[in-house]
Amino acid sequence: MKITDIQILPANSFLYVKVLTDEGVEGIGESGAWGFLNASAEAVESFKTYLIGQNPLNIEHHWQYMYRCFHFRGAAIMGAISAIDIALWDIAGKYFGVPVYQLLGGKCRNKIRTYYHVSGSTTEELVSNVVKARDAGYDAVGHLSPFLDEPRSLPYKGSYSRMISEAVERVRLMREAVGNDMDFCLELHRRMKPGEAIAFASQVEKYTPFFLEDPTTPDNFDSMALIAGRCNVPIATGERIHTIQEFEMLLSRNAMSYVRTSVCICGGITGTKKIAAIAEAHNAMIVPHNPLSL
Repeated sequence: MKITDIQILPANSFLYVKVLTDEGVEGIGESGAWGFLNASAEAVESFKTYLIGQNPLNIEHHWQYMYRCFHFRGAAIMGAISAIDIALWDIAGKYFGVPVYQLLGGKCRNKIRTYYHVSGSTTEELVSNVVKARDAGYDAVGHLSPFLDEPRSLPYKGSYSRMISEAVERVRLMREAVGNDMDFCLELHRRMKPGEAIAFASQVEKYTPFFLEDPTTPDNFDSMALIAGRCNVPIATGERIHTIQEFEMLLSRNAMSYVRTSVCICGGITGTKKIAAIAEAHNAMIVPHNPLSL
């Protein structure tokens, strides 16, 4: 079996890749570089020169080639690699007539826990939506911003004290509304400096958040490690980083307890599996992230 063509399929705010073969087996993948889809599409176009004529089942070989071949790196390139990798695994599953998880070693559980996205532009709306999630049967909620889901165009003008105290108060109200039978995955959207995140964590920990997600920007791994080392609430991060080396550097610094792998940007199924192995060695848990369509 050989790859005969790779089609780039933009659709609204998504970017799909279809890999075609001479035996009629096709695979679909998606790029997660959602802010730079045109650039990611061009990276896919560049990979076509190498991939056409290759055996699609040599997935690890193709992953290594694509990852190493460019002089440059970045989310657009990794989104392209992810889309192609997912499509190749799709082909492999169809070719062998089994689910992809069977090719990865078989399933190790029969069900998986999920959380429900909750947002709110006011405290009342946020609390109400958490209650609705509980009533719908969920026992965990995420994308839960204690600083509210305000538009990015709106600058924050309050004092530091008010910012922290109001956020903690919202978490208290949510906890009182649903009790201890629901976990809160608090989303901080990278808005805090390390000192602010540590101060917030020290006050909110009494309400037992499941984790604090992205308390600060992911650019400085030492900053994330500083936060993780000085607060008693687990840290989750990773959706905006895209190489196995970056995840290893965060984990070796004990900078996170929950690894947020974006499957469509961290190297696809192959990249995610590599990251999961590193996380397991560091006793960290995986919380996959994918705000896209697949």
